[in-house]
Amino acid sequence: MRAEKQFVSKEYIDRLNASPFFVIVNYQGLKVKHFGELRKRLNTAGAQIHVVKNSIFRVAAKESGAADLTAGLAGQLAVVTGQKDISAAAKVLKTFQAEFEKPKIQFGYLGKDRLDLKQVQAIAELPSLEVLRAKLLGLFNTPATRLAQIIKAPGQQLAQVIKAHAEKGE
Repeated sequence: MRAEKQFVSKEYIDRLNASPFFVIVNYQGLKVKHFGELRKRLNTAGAQIHVVKNSIFRVAAKESGAADLTAGLAGQLAVVTGQKDISAAAKVLKTFQAEFEKPKIQFGYLGKDRLDLKQVQAIAELPSLEVLRAKLLGLFNTPATRLAQIIKAPGQQLAQVIKAHAEKGE
């Protein structure tokens, strides 16, 4: 492999090692203006999209230990990677595809597990990581709130009875 290809391959190896996921999309027919808009949307979701030569990415994926992609890379492909959760990037791809009918999601990887199109779309339906954390925190907080209400209820009821007697003048 030539020196410049090795440099590009090393860049993709580093990108794959830094990202907990990647999604392969076919961007064929997507206009430059729309591709720029997709980049902006993915950036706000904590992800990036990069056009990659299939042969170089195949080598990078194998060397990074992410996957052996000897088959499955054909056409004009781009790779979506990110530092945050995969659901945010998948949501952006799904809504963008609904608007412009491109890019077409091919498959993805979450850690070492391959995700097909249906699995990536199912991940796009999940709430974001922040929403899931908030729900989990709410579940943890609910028993403590109820316990506090139960503990203060007898005292509150006793105070209401005393107040009612005091208002009657007894």
